[in-house]
Amino acid sequence: MSNQNINGSHHSGELQKSLSNRHLQLIAIGGAIGTGLFMGSGKTISLAGPSILFIYMIIGVMVFFVMRALGELLLSNLEYKSFIDITTDLIGPWAGYFIGWTYWLCWISIGIADLSAIINYLQFFNNGVPFSPQESALICVASIFFIMGLNLVTVKLFGEMEFWFALVKIIAIVVLIAVGLWMVFTGFTSTSGDIASFTHLWSNGGLFPKGLDGFLAGFQIAMFAFVGVELVGTTAAETQDPERNLPKAVNSIPVRIIIFYVVSLMIVMSVTPWNHVNPNMSPFVGLFSQAGIAAAAIIMNLVVLSSVMSSMNSGVFSTSRMLFGLSREGQGPKLFGKLTSRHVPANALYFSALCLLGGAALQYFVPDTVKAFTLATTLSTVLFICVWLMIIWSYIVYYKTRPELHAQSKFKMPGGLFTCWIVILFFIIMLYVLSLEPDTFQALKVSPMWLIILCIGYFFLKPKKKK
Repeated sequence: MSNQNINGSHHSGELQKSLSNRHLQLIAIGGAIGTGLFMGSGKTISLAGPSILFIYMIIGVMVFFVMRALGELLLSNLEYKSFIDITTDLIGPWAGYFIGWTYWLCWISIGIADLSAIINYLQFFNNGVPFSPQESALICVASIFFIMGLNLVTVKLFGEMEFWFALVKIIAIVVLIAVGLWMVFTGFTSTSGDIASFTHLWSNGGLFPKGLDGFLAGFQIAMFAFVGVELVGTTAAETQDPERNLPKAVNSIPVRIIIFYVVSLMIVMSVTPWNHVNPNMSPFVGLFSQAGIAAAAIIMNLVVLSSVMSSMNSGVFSTSRMLFGLSREGQGPKLFGKLTSRHVPANALYFSALCLLGGAALQYFVPDTVKAFTLATTLSTVLFICVWLMIIWSYIVYYKTRPELHAQSKFKMPGGLFTCWIVILFFIIMLYVLSLEPDTFQALKVSPMWLIILCIGYFFLKPKKKK
């Protein structure tokens, strides 16, 4: 690991600590409210019914434990800049290489999925008429250049944009909860004749209307809704006073999950019975459409669109920092380890943007955006599970080999090793669950190809590392 000054003057060639507590808190919230919640929850509701509320709580608890493990690891050594440093130090160089490149692909696949979502949401303003392949590709290219422009300026601007993106999402969900509660308490009758009531949560087949099969099927898409919460970890290197700000950001994750996932979806299913929710439409837009509030439906669609842009913004930021870290560890091309005068890893940004342009090409050759979205999101979920498992593995090694650091920690992982094994078991079960549905099994079958590519890449990079 580099011993250069981590405060990051231009000459030291390090990332700057330009993100404040305000930025970190909102980046953490932005990571917890993504495309998976806004776009994927309609399909999850149709598969699992009201049991979706338990699904989000269970996944939320497991992801929170992963974040607590990551938080303790980051604070145990303030020289750690990301997962790459942690896994390289605790497991070995191959682990840093694996987690860095896998996390990079996670966000590239999410970026490609987001491009599909952007086209889907923009069709709302095109009277629902699908765009031509040429128009879809142009929309993708424009979105990529816009996000790349934001990231090229400064780290502080990234933090500022993500702050406002997240704030818009929070306000939208709070408004949705308030409007939904008003509809329930006034007995509002929707355009389809449904009277808003909390009884919808249990009166249409109970809390588990589709039984165990439906409950398990709901996990597949719900898992994707949580990808990105670990962004708090990747931004730690560019955060002021991490010892104070990082624990605050991590500990507030459960509250966010309850408010943004559980309460908001409970309101959605109280206004519209779960079996009347359109799986191909964002239930957040659907709630205002059901209410007959056209202007609100348009505004909500714009919010959902900004959420996708926020996801892409976070993704491009994250991928460029991963490539920067890999380059500095000798596990990626040296070109990616160079910073501009604004302390931005521009070459890493260009490469990630170029890979996202492949997503624009995909939109041109595969016009079925829903199919592209499903495959990309499932692949990213499988890869994210691998990343989360590597974080837990690193924690186990740290716990056993550095007991003095664990003893000194002021931000200990609750339950220690016992919790780690529970989380590992849960994620292994989730990989099995992903094999139950044909569409998600397709992506699961493809994922081992990435391991083969990584092994070949490591074979060529390893001699350079030794040299």
